[in-house]
Amino acid sequence: MFERGSIYLAKLYRSKGAEPGKIRPVLILQTDLLNNTEHSTIIILPLTTDLIDNTYPLRLRITKREKLDKDSDLLCDQIRAITREQLIPDKIALLSKEEMLMVELQVQILLDFTSAI
Repeated sequence: MFERGSIYLAKLYRSKGAEPGKIRPVLILQTDLLNNTEHSTIIILPLTTDLIDNTYPLRLRITKREKLDKDSDLLCDQIRAITREQLIPDKIALLSKEEMLMVELQVQILLDFTSAI
């Protein structure tokens, strides 16, 4: 039902500290292997319209498209899991493969993941 690389609205009411709250767009980061099951949570990255330039690797600018009405920053340092019930199932937009590669790279940098295991 929810697709990796797609943007949906989510109810993020239970925010704490610097976590973004309210209803806002989120990117589905979790693998479709879990998205296509009845797994109760989904890993997301929130978006904000409070744009800040030159914040690599913390943010990635997403230009307005489809039903995403404004340019937004993807908050790559705000990874979180939410319940499926918090997501509104109408897809707003879809990132390109190139954009998803950029997201993956930025998250890898922030989590200090390396390709050599």
